[in-house]
Amino acid sequence: MAVLPSPGYQLQPSAEQVPLSTNYITNFNFLNQYLPDTYEKEFERYGNRTVASFLRMVGAEMPSNSDMIKWAEQGRLHTKYVDCATSAAAAADSATITVSDAGVTAIAIRAGQTVYISDNATGISNKGIVTAVDVAANEFDVAYYEAGGQAFAITDTVSVWIYGSEFKKGTVGMIGSLEAQDEFFDNSPIIIKDKYAVSGSDMAQIGWVEITTENGATGYLWYLKSEHETRLRFEDYLETAMIEAVPAESGSGAANAGINPIYGNKGSEGIFYVVNDRGNVWGGGNPTTLVDFDAIISRLDKQGSIEENVIFVNRAFSFDIDDMLASQNSYGANGTSYGLFQNDKDMALNLGFTGFRRGYDFYKSDWKYLNDPTMRGGLPTGVGASGTVTGLLVPAGSTTVYDQILGKNAKRPFLHVRYRASETEDRRYKTWITGSAGGAQTSDLDAMEVNFLSERCVCTLGANNFVLFRYGA
Repeated sequence: MAVLPSPGYQLQPSAEQVPLSTNYITNFNFLNQYLPDTYEKEFERYGNRTVASFLRMVGAEMPSNSDMIKWAEQGRLHTKYVDCATSAAAAADSATITVSDAGVTAIAIRAGQTVYISDNATGISNKGIVTAVDVAANEFDVAYYEAGGQAFAITDTVSVWIYGSEFKKGTVGMIGSLEAQDEFFDNSPIIIKDKYAVSGSDMAQIGWVEITTENGATGYLWYLKSEHETRLRFEDYLETAMIEAVPAESGSGAANAGINPIYGNKGSEGIFYVVNDRGNVWGGGNPTTLVDFDAIISRLDKQGSIEENVIFVNRAFSFDIDDMLASQNSYGANGTSYGLFQNDKDMALNLGFTGFRRGYDFYKSDWKYLNDPTMRGGLPTGVGASGTVTGLLVPAGSTTVYDQILGKNAKRPFLHVRYRASETEDRRYKTWITGSAGGAQTSDLDAMEVNFLSERCVCTLGANNFVLFRYGA
């Protein structure tokens, strides 16, 4: 059995640009001697409809006075090359190794260093000492320690990493030095706007339904509801834009000023885009076994090894984690001994978990944005689905980066928002009223217009420590 598709959930209750007949009662017949018994207060059938909360939990907001946010992230302390070739045949006592890794312009290997060389396919390895280096050609000569010489064939692709050095007595020191190498990233803020308008006449008309919104606004003036809902919707967009934003690719319609002369032209790098691009991606939907999580933990070991992590999940992913942890209990298959122990018939049975430890600490938190059917909650899952996000692993704590605006190292949360601001203009969250109604006296327009604006971007520091869970390779 399954939940029937009809009757279903409504996706567009009343958010339209024009008054709808569904917003007002039209079936009153005052020639009828019997008046209806009405409920004055509207019923909140969808509960709290806002989806924003994620960035408030994991990030912070900081001002910026530039169109471009740039930061530097540390590179690796040790160097490993994985696309290397040897000039010698098997059993040779020495060889010339050529490094062909993408992006390598000057190898960080020096004469006198000892290296570990292994075959990428079989793991067969040699240890050797570097006797000469040609930095311009990305080549170095190596003499093997093993009497049997080179263990792999001349056609094999090998990996190389440095484990030390060795010098004879009375010799000169190491030739050459290494410079620290950072990786530089940037993002640019986007301008987000919204507006609500109501005529002076409608402001002077009271309704019979007492309205309420998530931020506690109540009253009998219908325009108050629409204005507050516009504000709540805008606040949600402040977060969802930071999650979903993508840069406008060269040659795209969004970047074409002829097609799109007014509404944006550059985009921004949102969290999902960044983690997809330079983070870690689990492409099989939801990991449901410890073996799956062991593969994720193995990847985290190769990244920043952050001790504490929070996994923000949709409902299905949350249940999968609960079931996985419950199955570790010897009674998990046929009993209910996990959750609240020493259960009896009058106690509530807790069938969920808030987290677990396996190598690292993982805490689980439901993410409403991934469940809401008007957002990502309505996307397809299962076999054939592609790109549907089911969760995001976020490292806890902060990291040290070099802030080029401040000109010094600074502690920053892994996720944080930068908004435009200066001594005279703060664009974190601007709102202003224009028109001639509702107390405004800025124009001869017989209406009140409430304007909203923000200019911001999200900075995803250390994206290599994040894991995005989604469907599709």
